[in-house]
Amino acid sequence: MNGALYIGQRLGKGAVVVLAIIIVNFLLIRMAPGDPATVMAGESGAADAVYVAQLRKTFGLDRPIPEQLAIYVANIGRLDLGYSHRMQRPVFDMIVERLPATLLLTVTAFLFSLLAGITLGAIAAARAGRLSDTLITVVSLIFYATPIFWVGLMGILLFTVTLGWLPAFGMTNVSAGQGGLAAGLDIARHLIMPALTLGLFHMAVYARLTRASMLEVFGLDYVRTAYAKGLPRGRVVRMHVLRNAVLPVLTFAGLQAGQLIGGAIVVETVFAWPGIGRLAFDALMQRDYATLLGAFVFTSAMGVIFNLLTDLAYLVLNPQITLER
Repeated sequence: MNGALYIGQRLGKGAVVVLAIIIVNFLLIRMAPGDPATVMAGESGAADAVYVAQLRKTFGLDRPIPEQLAIYVANIGRLDLGYSHRMQRPVFDMIVERLPATLLLTVTAFLFSLLAGITLGAIAAARAGRLSDTLITVVSLIFYATPIFWVGLMGILLFTVTLGWLPAFGMTNVSAGQGGLAAGLDIARHLIMPALTLGLFHMAVYARLTRASMLEVFGLDYVRTAYAKGLPRGRVVRMHVLRNAVLPVLTFAGLQAGQLIGGAIVVETVFAWPGIGRLAFDALMQRDYATLLGAFVFTSAMGVIFNLLTDLAYLVLNPQITLER
């Protein structure tokens, strides 16, 4: 199978996955109690049957569910994520407006988790059985088992309420100015806790995976040969063990990168970070179906794209890999 056909198959499978996600999310949201018409009518203080029926007709909620789904899927095919009657704005515009904040958070968390995880895993493997290995393993297990939202809340309690070192909510401080170095440093201060909270879980995963992979490589013949040649242990670890052991870690990281978008919804809600996750949470509370579905579709598509990019990276690095499938 040639590369073009391989890429085409991956694109086709990705499109099917996104379509399935659209259908499932659409049906699940429609099954939830309440709808935009009921909520808006209640907020306006005019929740009589006639007014609610008018609102439902305006939102298209009076049509059968299959027809609503068909219309929504057709609109997404034209890159139209719908219109938020509550915000009086196209959903696509609101998502694009929030996208930079979400990308800043997720990319920072991804780089932190990957670099810190590989570093800690390498230290643990090089010092297997020692105190440092035990400490790294215990810390990794703690962050792996701890819910993300709880880590965020404890971070706020410690670094904001108790110590007063870092801001707890938002992305910027109004008093920091509109641009320049001061504004950049202000964003960086607001970014520290959300990025660490989102990245610590994945850091624990990468640390444990790196440690296990390196311990396996330590037992291979070419590593014993390197020691037999008299090479220093540090060079053997860096040049022969880590370089080969890190490959499965990078593979797993590429597949997990899309999940950071999903985790960002929780983190953005805890820290009031103005990204797509916070937009989705607000839309859920307001029963803004169009915005909520648009955020789900967009984040799901980003996850599929990350996985596709991982497949393409493997194809570039090794054109012979699994092309027969």
